[in-house]
Amino acid sequence: MRYAIYFTPRQDEPLAQIAANWLGRDPFGAATRPVEAVDELSAAEVAFHTASARRYGFHATLKAPFQLASNETEAALRAALDDFAETTPVVTIPRLFVSQIDGFFALVPEGPLPALNRFADDVVRDFDHFRAPLSEAEIERRSPDSLKPAEFRNLCQWGYPYVFETFRFHMTLSGRASSQESPRLRAAIDSLFAGVLQRPVPVDALTLFVETEPGAPFMVLSHHALGRRPVRKTA
Repeated sequence: MRYAIYFTPRQDEPLAQIAANWLGRDPFGAATRPVEAVDELSAAEVAFHTASARRYGFHATLKAPFQLASNETEAALRAALDDFAETTPVVTIPRLFVSQIDGFFALVPEGPLPALNRFADDVVRDFDHFRAPLSEAEIERRSPDSLKPAEFRNLCQWGYPYVFETFRFHMTLSGRASSQESPRLRAAIDSLFAGVLQRPVPVDALTLFVETEPGAPFMVLSHHALGRRPVRKTA
């Protein structure tokens, strides 16, 4: 069993609903749903391009999938998420836009957001004691020879290459697409998400996802709203 700490919008929010229809799965429920043709892409093409993202559900990674440390429990993890969320303020992304990163399409913030990066840093650091160390086999599956030095250090120390100085907030919408496939795929994503991307996106919760067995789809286990209790300030 693996856990992951993600951001995902509430199930009833338009962005979450559109993304679930596009990916063919709502991570808040067990059932997949049939994908539909979008723009010039057939339903079969949409299903093909979204296959890898579908298993993880619509999300932004904060703490990448991990196995629990031997001295920790799921109950303790959920309690720690509650405590962290209660005193952590909401960070608002003024606008997301569609971008292609290493071949795959994702929604990313329109400009730098230092507060969002600090929030992500805190999640990585504060919950790391819940993570079991990676095995040699798990490190090898990350193709360490392809990583930059900073990414490899992050992988070994934090269990994921893309944290702290290498972090980039993104919400994945597809697998890698070739240069020939990309224009049609981007046009479909732009047409589907255009309206909802005009609105600010509040990063207003941490969501605990779980993979119950290797290869199983990641599902929402618990949702922890941010900012429910103000931080006490001392002089």
